[in-house]
Amino acid sequence: MKRLICILLTLVMAFTIVGCEQELSQLNALFTEEYQQIAYDGMLHVYYLDVGQADSIFILLPNGENMLIDAGTKESGEDIVNVLGSLGVTDIDYLIGTHPHADHIGGMQQVVEDFDIGKIYMPKVSTNTKTYKNLLQAIKDKRYTITTAKAGVNILSEDNITATIVAPNSNEYDDLNNYSAVIKLTYGMTSFVFTGDAEKLSEDEIRTNIKCDVLKVGHHGSSTSTSKNFLKKTSPTYAVISCGADNDYGHPHNEVIQRLYKSGISTYRTDLNGTIEAISNGYTITFNSER
Repeated sequence: MKRLICILLTLVMAFTIVGCEQELSQLNALFTEEYQQIAYDGMLHVYYLDVGQADSIFILLPNGENMLIDAGTKESGEDIVNVLGSLGVTDIDYLIGTHPHADHIGGMQQVVEDFDIGKIYMPKVSTNTKTYKNLLQAIKDKRYTITTAKAGVNILSEDNITATIVAPNSNEYDDLNNYSAVIKLTYGMTSFVFTGDAEKLSEDEIRTNIKCDVLKVGHHGSSTSTSKNFLKKTSPTYAVISCGADNDYGHPHNEVIQRLYKSGISTYRTDLNGTIEAISNGYTITFNSER
């Protein structure tokens, strides 16, 4: 927990240096005010959290709201809650579970229990896992409702910022990965695409404009995602891969890395770079990372 807290907090503002051994109460005192400054600084902050072989992305929107896309594994839940709490977060405006695999929604039960949630988006697909059932129970216990995540759903639409779900485009898939909510977030002239674990089948079904500056590579860099055609449609300048060091799946697969390299896409990886922060002022994007 202390490692993850340190990783994210060292990114805040000008990467203020704070020792990981400080007590959580001290971190709260030090960073609550700085969080408020970031939340309303008119810029978009996207944190690709280092949660190992899993996904979790925390976004501070330029209008002062926030968004959490996925919440890693069950073991990540408490870490994520403590990190966000240390930043002064008391509620989540938009919570998105891209699909019901444990490495994406495992920590979400803890998030739902510990924060006030504005809107929850999840695809219309179920599974019999305990992780999924516990999440649904936590949502029910707090009397929240779930908005179906599917293509065409607008999460946010303001003058200079929009967030739209562009997939899934079908109601039935053989693989849960293809139910993944794929989101395009645009701020000014800059845009981001978040893919969950969507694979080639779902990628090919996306017909809307998904050209972006930053692509969250699908399925932890698996060869089942990020096809040549999808890269052509998204045409990103930057890519971010969320994966764990020395994971059992061999992610990211070499053919995907080569595909990104040959396309001239600058690539960041949580296994190599730790937590990664992308900051957009509406015109340009800059990156910070733990290492």
